[in-house]
Amino acid sequence: MPNHDKTIVLVGATSAIAEHCARVWLQQGVARLVLVGRDAARLERLADDLRIRSPGTDISAMHGDLVRPESIQDIADSITAHGCPDRVLIAHGALPEQTECQADLAEAEKAMHLNGISPALFAEAFAAHMARAGAGTLGIIGSVAGDRGRKSNYVYGAAKGLVTRYAEGLQHRFAGTGIKVVLIKPGPTDTPMTAHLKSQGAKLAPVEEVARAIVRGMEQGQPEIYVPGKWRWIMLVIRNLPRFVFNKMDI
Repeated sequence: MPNHDKTIVLVGATSAIAEHCARVWLQQGVARLVLVGRDAARLERLADDLRIRSPGTDISAMHGDLVRPESIQDIADSITAHGCPDRVLIAHGALPEQTECQADLAEAEKAMHLNGISPALFAEAFAAHMARAGAGTLGIIGSVAGDRGRKSNYVYGAAKGLVTRYAEGLQHRFAGTGIKVVLIKPGPTDTPMTAHLKSQGAKLAPVEEVARAIVRGMEQGQPEIYVPGKWRWIMLVIRNLPRFVFNKMDI
C-alpha cells in the first residue's frame, strides 16, 4: 500500500536494520521520516544520504539520550507535538559479550537497559500518543534470543525476553482497536553488530531481506514476525526441548 501521506519514526535509526528499513519505506514513498538516535553526527550523515535518495520526503534527525526516561518522554512528546506518526519502529540495541556481563555487573546492567528497558519505555511513550489518536502501528525489534535463555547470551536474551512480554502486553491492551503492535524477532543478521559472528563462520541473513520483511510485516500489522521465517520453527523446537536434553547442548 502506498505511504505517500505517512509519517514514520525510526528509533535507533543508525542501526543497519533501521537504515535499510528507511530505504525500503522511501522507495514506497512517505511524506515524513524522523530519525532518532544517540550520535548526532551519524544521524545527520544518514539523513543526508536518505535526502539524496528521496528529495521529496521531509527527513529530520533528532538525537538524545535513549536510556533516561525523561529523555525518552521528551523525544516522543516532541515528535508527536504536531500529530501522531503512522508508523514507529523501535530498533536500537547492542549485542554485548556474555562473558563481560558475567564479570562486570555494570556491563550487565547497561546491556539490559539498552536492549530491554529502553525499547519498552519508548514503546510506552509512543503508545500513549497512539492511544489518544486511536490509530498507528508500533514495531518493536526483539530477538529470537528472547525465546529461551541460553548460556551463550542470556543477558541479551533476558533483555529481549522483556521486550517480548512488553509487546505482548501492549497487543492485549490494544486488541480490537485501530492500533497495531508488531513484535519483530530477527535471527542473526549481517550487520556491524554481528561482525564477530561472521568472522567465526556464522551464517547470517542479508540485512536487506530482513528489512523488507519488517516493512512488509508492519504494513500488514502482523503481531509477530520471525525474520527469516525459518526461525519461527527453529525456536519452536528450542523452546520445547526437554530440559535434560537442552542442558546437554552447547548453544
